[in-house]
Amino acid sequence: MTTMSTETILRAAPSLSEADLARAQQELRDGNLLVVPTDTVYGIGADAANPEAVAAVLAAKGRGRQMPPPVLVASVEAIDSLCVDVPDAARTLARAFWPGGLTLILRARPDLGWDLGETGGTIGVRMPNQGALLRLLRDFGPMAVTSANLTGQPPATSVEAAIGYFGARVAAYLDGGPTEGSTASSIVDFAHDAPRALRLGTISLDDLSAGAGVAIAPVQGSAS
Repeated sequence: MTTMSTETILRAAPSLSEADLARAQQELRDGNLLVVPTDTVYGIGADAANPEAVAAVLAAKGRGRQMPPPVLVASVEAIDSLCVDVPDAARTLARAFWPGGLTLILRARPDLGWDLGETGGTIGVRMPNQGALLRLLRDFGPMAVTSANLTGQPPATSVEAAIGYFGARVAAYLDGGPTEGSTASSIVDFAHDAPRALRLGTISLDDLSAGAGVAIAPVQGSAS
């Protein structure tokens, strides 16, 4: 573990050490914020089951409750612990693209008891393709994570960029090195009638439809 200015940096490449993994888990248990590398861009997050910590994530980003963060999980099977009425096409799509740049909007379990914001009874779920983060998720549990940037600013593609946004508001930064790109995940909504793409990111509309085995409607207002 090293420090940059007053920020705590935990090395996540090529993997997290046992000491750094324990430190990251303790920060989450204490209700603190982490910046983590993903396979798309860096994210800022916290324990998904801690409403105060989730609110702190939104406050740090400058975002209101009307834009709840998605939840990162360690397996496809986690869908069943968080969601109900999951269409077969959503499971098929998860098996095709998880771990990877796909976020699914599904119906949240009514008894889940989490407060992620104004979700309308839904939850966004993604399994990232980043080894250190997956290990943390397997050992700790789901995290509420949104892109590591201030609202309206470009997403962070390095830990240094994330530090520039958040500084000491984040308890620890997991440094996985520069991300391969700056494109966020694709988002598909399976919680409202026919499946629809809400955002096209690292996965194209054609690939989403092929992976799901059903037609995915394009982003509203898009001609593609």
